[in-house]
Amino acid sequence: MREPPRIAMVAGETSGDLLASLLLGGMRDLWPELQARGIGGPQMVAQGFDAWWPSERLAVHGYSVELLRRIAGLVRIRRQLRARLLAAPPSVFIGVDAPDFNLALEADLRAAGIKTVHFVCPSIWAWRAERVKKIRRAADHVLCIFPFEPALLARHGIAATYVGHPLAAVIPREIDRAAARVRLGLPQHGPVLAILPGSRSAEVQYIAPAFFRAAALIRKALPAIKMIVPAVPALQERIAACARECGVQDTLQILTGQSHAALAACDVTLIASGTATLEAALFQRPMVIGYRMHPLSWRLMRRKQLQPWVGLPNILCEDFVVPELLQDAATPQALAAGVLDWFAALDNAPARIAALEARFADLHQSLSRNTSDLASHAIEEVLKP
Repeated sequence: MREPPRIAMVAGETSGDLLASLLLGGMRDLWPELQARGIGGPQMVAQGFDAWWPSERLAVHGYSVELLRRIAGLVRIRRQLRARLLAAPPSVFIGVDAPDFNLALEADLRAAGIKTVHFVCPSIWAWRAERVKKIRRAADHVLCIFPFEPALLARHGIAATYVGHPLAAVIPREIDRAAARVRLGLPQHGPVLAILPGSRSAEVQYIAPAFFRAAALIRKALPAIKMIVPAVPALQERIAACARECGVQDTLQILTGQSHAALAACDVTLIASGTATLEAALFQRPMVIGYRMHPLSWRLMRRKQLQPWVGLPNILCEDFVVPELLQDAATPQALAAGVLDWFAALDNAPARIAALEARFADLHQSLSRNTSDLASHAIEEVLKP
């Protein structure tokens, strides 16, 4: 099927925008005249995507409390989008992550005879296992980014294809730290810490203060350290305001985006749990994973957790290869101690650092596939009569 299909897509948040933009590039190789529309972010728009709503409208932090505050607006957007797609049906609808928004929409569209693909299997192996019933009802096909997921879905009668993780193709195996430091105006020698407090508004609210107070403690222990904070443009001013409130505005270099440059340039990263932790692992960087959310959201999420790990590097390595400090444990003192421990290891325990880098190199290898091609051809198969 070489005639371009009519594509509708929904991608939520910064990570979904990146994944969807890579998928769009692969589909455009298959169908050069492809047109796609729906909900997306700036990287999708750069691929020619017609964004009816920006993906940041779907960004929700936490399990229930923040969602309840915004549920009316999200339901309104989904209802309007569903009406538009049912009135002018696409050849296929592709929901990129954002399962709370996408799975219900996919189920409605599929019931109306529209083909549906879900890109990124929801983490039913980590928490909320009951979601598998929604996936079976919603998706004709699931594109999986981790190698163990298709077999898991097959046990529940769900068709799936392992396409690798797009980030494994984007992030090089050999990292040019020197070039990244030149790009960011950092000295070639001396310690550099990258601080990534998250890409959602509520993450800045709950996580950034603890991270920035930890930064003050780290600076006292390592006066020569340089600290960089990549910030999504929409949150840059809020992050700067938080830095001022924590008294570290003169200590931090706040960047507009450039998270990959920051991870390439740094020695260690203090990072919020999420896709960014996998990016840090692919850059082979020692990290301390931290996370905080509304207390009620935390209690509800913990009840659904199926594994002892929360950070993606630890989940995929099936081991606590890097420390996780979550909720009440994510104090400035504990976060600072974890970061300083890695800097001490860089000076005094090279074997420990080499072992971590080897684990992350193996992880990179296992996730490396031609994702855009595999995903595009899987979608082409779904579209066949």
